[in-house]
Amino acid sequence: MKILLPIDGSQLSLEAVRFAIRLAREGLQTSFVLANVQEPATLYEVMLAHDAEVLERVKGAAGEHLLQGAEALLAEAGIEYEREVLSGDPAHALVDIIERFECDAVVMGARGLGALSGALVGSVSQALMRASPVPVTIVRPHAAPEAEADETEAETPSS
Repeated sequence: MKILLPIDGSQLSLEAVRFAIRLAREGLQTSFVLANVQEPATLYEVMLAHDAEVLERVKGAAGEHLLQGAEALLAEAGIEYEREVLSGDPAHALVDIIERFECDAVVMGARGLGALSGALVGSVSQALMRASPVPVTIVRPHAAPEAEADETEAETPSS
């Protein structure tokens, strides 16, 4: 099985990598594809840089940098992976990667937006869930220990 791990540099995307590593440690025979998709250059960026090739190199270097945390986690776990940095619409580029690398599934971090914000703005995870030809697993953030303790105290009847 080959799993795509979209990485945006956030802690949520690294949490998804940790989840995928846990799956592999629990016996899932898998390899991974780390991917970062850089948004296309804006007109302002093109006007400022005057050179589309320079912008592509800068965005490519930024994508490579964002993959480093995930690469370190996978290397530490001794798990095989491939990598890809693209530019374009994130959901469409990720579908291209799924098809090109023949991925069987996607594991990615949740954006963490509320329902209304997600509906208005949209998110890569929502768009990919609609467009993906393979199953997509969304890894939600863990609740902070203080929040869990507060919830437990709130549920416990006081004497």
